[in-house]
Amino acid sequence: MIFEVLPVGPLAANCFVVGCEDTREGIVVDPGAETGKILAVVKRHGLQVKTVINTHGHFDHVGGNGGLLDATGATLYIHERDERYLSRAVETAAMYGIPATNSPPPDGYLEDGMELLFGGCTLRVLHTPGHTPGGCCLYFAEQGIVITGDTLFADSVGRTDLPGGSHETLIGAIREKLLVLPEGTTVYPGHGPSTTIGREKRHNPYLGGS
Repeated sequence: MIFEVLPVGPLAANCFVVGCEDTREGIVVDPGAETGKILAVVKRHGLQVKTVINTHGHFDHVGGNGGLLDATGATLYIHERDERYLSRAVETAAMYGIPATNSPPPDGYLEDGMELLFGGCTLRVLHTPGHTPGGCCLYFAEQGIVITGDTLFADSVGRTDLPGGSHETLIGAIREKLLVLPEGTTVYPGHGPSTTIGREKRHNPYLGGS
């Protein structure tokens, strides 16, 4: 499987370009900004992007949706409970003095347990609310990879002081949906470096050594 991580935008949100090596069908996860940079990676791998997925609706993860959809003709997926954020990206980013772009509405919704296929690759959606009501993680079981958005980070968890956030809900979702994955699963968060499920179970101070 083709898997490339690109930090984009002023908050260095991790965008993921993922593709099937055999069919060259691909997806892009969280194109927060710098559409040209993302498309250059897509072109380098010769991918046909079928789907754009947002792990959640915050502006730094959705700002490049429109440009990428226009360039590729892909369909957009986000959890229904985060759809409301897409049209508010400019407004929210302005509170931090950051320029942003609103996103078009989604073509479909992510649901807990649903599977999305591209070529010979499969991902499973894990609904992990808490950072936002519709936050989701994307699990590639065969490759031992999970994209966690702003749910789980190396040595940290997503902030829950923003509207729609709940620390109790977030920790519960992490325990129920992520910590049950194999310990060797590589975690790719929405910001910062990768880690593993096993490392976070043992060392993440927010998880109490679970």
